Amino acid sequence: MKKNNSIKQQWIDYSKSQRIGLLLLVFLMIVLQSFYFFGKISPERQNINEKNNWLKYQEEIDSLKMTSSSQKATIYPFNPNFITDFKGYKLGMSTAEIDRLLAYRKQNKFVNSAEEFQQVTKVSDSLLNKISPFFKFPDWVNNKNNNSYFANKKDYSKKESNKSLVDINIATQEDLMKVYGIGEGLSKRILEQREKLGAFVSMDQMKLIWGLSPEVVEKLNQSFVIKSKPIAKKIRINDLSVKELSQFPYFRYNLAKEIVTYRSMNGDIKIEDLSKIKGFPVENINIIALYLEF
Repeated sequence: MKKNNSIKQQWIDYSKSQRIGLLLLVFLMIVLQSFYFFGKISPERQNINEKNNWLKYQEEIDSLKMTSSSQKATIYPFNPNFITDFKGYKLGMSTAEIDRLLAYRKQNKFVNSAEEFQQVTKVSDSLLNKISPFFKFPDWVNNKNNNSYFANKKDYSKKESNKSLVDINIATQEDLMKVYGIGEGLSKRILEQREKLGAFVSMDQMKLIWGLSPEVVEKLNQSFVIKSKPIAKKIRINDLSVKELSQFPYFRYNLAKEIVTYRSMNGDIKIEDLSKIKGFPVENINIIALYLEF
């Protein structure tokens, strides 16, 4: 009884601010104890949550694996002369096979058939049979092979039809204007492009000339062809300035600037580096590379 009275007396002796402080302290202790008691997660519950999260991510991983395995890699037609390290790896070529091709190309030599590609790279027959159907050589190479005395098969009807076609690299403005849909303006634009490039190396370049609709391009392909190896102007990509590079029809100023930037950071540009340059039109790399001197 005396103890209770003593506690009570002490409580009375405290000032008002001291009593409020004690009450706040007690309240805070109660709150902390409550958080500890009710908020504590048992190890079993924590393991269950982690397991559920793992299962959720595992389901997503399995789904991605199934999707990737169900998709077949698509190979688009390409010129084997411009296979890069990454492209060759994707095609299944070994490092040694890729290096042989790159060394051959450094001599400014080109492979012009699947058989020649195998002789240079020494790829297996099985790999050659797999990738050679996608080889796409320039028009003048195909025409040379079609007219070769040593060709395995001769299509005489096609040979006769080729005779009636005009070589786009010697065509006059009057020749071009005979095509329906090409007037004085478009014919002049085609000739100006040919003059800047020195020569067209592929009829696919007609698609890159501004103003030519797909229908007109198709009609051009029915009337013109590249019959002999063209003599194109070479662009020294490792020596020219931004201004000089931007004068090349397929290089805009921004791309010329990116080329010089890449060159200054990585040294001389090689064929396999073209696809690494920001903004480079990789879809036309087979054509553009024929105009470049490395």
